[in-house]
Amino acid sequence: MLTAIGLGPGDPELLTLRAVRALKEADTVFVPGGIAFELVKPYAKNIVTLDFPMTRDESVISECMRQNAEKILPAAKSGSAVFGLIGDPNFYSTFSRLANAVREHYPELEVETIPGISSITAFASHAKIAVNGAFTVTDGPADPSVKIMMKVTKPKVREAELRKEGFNDFVLVERMYMDGETVYKGEMPEKTNYFSIMAARKL
Repeated sequence: MLTAIGLGPGDPELLTLRAVRALKEADTVFVPGGIAFELVKPYAKNIVTLDFPMTRDESVISECMRQNAEKILPAAKSGSAVFGLIGDPNFYSTFSRLANAVREHYPELEVETIPGISSITAFASHAKIAVNGAFTVTDGPADPSVKIMMKVTKPKVREAELRKEGFNDFVLVERMYMDGETVYKGEMPEKTNYFSIMAARKL
């Protein structure tokens, strides 16, 4: 099994309880560099640092992913392998590509993620600003390929609106981490609870 753990924005006190437990239970913990190494060091038994060169050269990136996948695979196949990274593994991280590289060698491998406090939410706290309206997060492109919406109580209506904007893939989680949690993929329901989050993607 391979688990990616979000280590938060860099403050060791902002690791989640679940992240700490997973680090303690892991057979091997892989990290991409020094900051992540220091964050996992108090909890991990066996730490391996992987090299991720800072480059935009796609051939170098692909080769890097292949080499790191080969290092991770034996630990993931035989026990519990954890990849710890700054922020959250599902937001602007290299983990999705790394996981795909691992799956190329071992497609049936179970892969999961443990969310971390992202730089987006940490920034608002650090900058002492409150965000109470709609906002956009981007790493460059002005036209987003993903929209995440909170408090979606009429998903069917919202889906129809978003399809007109070119979005064609939809996922909704109702009452996430609560009793009665339900995940909807593809066809959206007419109505959902106030505690619902919907993601629309252009695929």
